[in-house]
Amino acid sequence: MSSQPPITPSPPAKAKTRLPGVVLVVALILLVAYVTYNTATGERGSSTGPAAGTAMVQFAAPLVDSSLEGDVNVTQRDAASATVRAACDLHGSEILNSCQLVRLNPAVMVFINSSQGRCADTLDQVIGAAAKYRKLRVAAIVIAGERSEAQRLVAARGWKIPVAEDRDGALANLYGVAVCPQIVYLRAGGVVDGVSVGEVGGADLNSRLRALEGAG
Repeated sequence: MSSQPPITPSPPAKAKTRLPGVVLVVALILLVAYVTYNTATGERGSSTGPAAGTAMVQFAAPLVDSSLEGDVNVTQRDAASATVRAACDLHGSEILNSCQLVRLNPAVMVFINSSQGRCADTLDQVIGAAAKYRKLRVAAIVIAGERSEAQRLVAARGWKIPVAEDRDGALANLYGVAVCPQIVYLRAGGVVDGVSVGEVGGADLNSRLRALEGAG
């Protein structure tokens, strides 16, 4: 088990996402239901994710195959305090740290659910396509669901990339996820290069990855 402190829910001051008590539960159910419905019906939803050219939302999330439990820490560095640590200051082998992910390399981040289906298939597609590009890193975020389901999915697919858990859906909310899968393309340093919402064609994916590699 990592010696790092547990990840605690601490959203940035400008992006409050936690709701108290039963309201939080209802909000999570509605978010998961909305993403599931749009995924099942093929609707793209109203969100296109973060805008190109904006800074990524910084986060630290527990990996699904770790013993670390807790919500994603999304405290941005400019909102950190003496009592609340910034997400990017949390490190350890059981954590997906967004700042580490893009510190030296461009990255592709894929939001999925814990089910077999087109979201998992898209992540397979991204992993395969990204293997041709030396600089690119790939990570996945599983939205809500049971961790045991996510662990079984990772094992069944044989994924070797970092797969993190967003158990209360807060990170998906901050990234405007309306449809699973959502792919976020990130330049080195953490600037959003673009977003794919829903399934993506092979030619389009390769074009985006090639451009991302070239952008460094």
